[in-house]
Amino acid sequence: MKILCLGDSNTYGYDPRSYIGSRYPEGVRWTSRLEGHEVINCGLNGMTVPRNHARAIGLIRSNEPDLVVVMLGTNDLTGGLSAEQIAERMEAFLDSISSLGRTVLLIAPPVLQYGEWVMDDDIIEESGRLGDIYRELAERKGCLFADAGKWGIEMAFDGVHFSPEGHSVFAEHMNNLLQENQL
Repeated sequence: MKILCLGDSNTYGYDPRSYIGSRYPEGVRWTSRLEGHEVINCGLNGMTVPRNHARAIGLIRSNEPDLVVVMLGTNDLTGGLSAEQIAERMEAFLDSISSLGRTVLLIAPPVLQYGEWVMDDDIIEESGRLGDIYRELAERKGCLFADAGKWGIEMAFDGVHFSPEGHSVFAEHMNNLLQENQL
């Protein structure tokens, strides 16, 4: 199965210990650990839920994946948007990519934690609400859904990015999810 992953730095595999945007090695990143699948990692550092969908539509059309995985919202949260505002943007985004006839898996990102980049109770609270709001959205839109906020993902010192162990746990949950859904 060909899987196209749209996401932010946690999909990209950003290593927060680097100062120049380096990635964790290939074998550490969750996208490189999905067993038996061809994975196209389209994660971008800093990506938010897009308002202009042309890039994503182009990626889907040119790669023709069987499954499109979308995990976005963290940067929207740190940019000051509420969970409801993010879900409104996500709904428009899902509408545009769903029209391409691909199976879509919407993943609510892990809940942010206190760290060097996260010191605000409100952002942590909003990130905790995103899972339930995305679940409802996925049900309405007929998408597959997963709530990574319930997966116990270990975060790095910054409270935003996955640690190497977090990537491992995320990959394990993704492999189970793909197997359970016979994907």
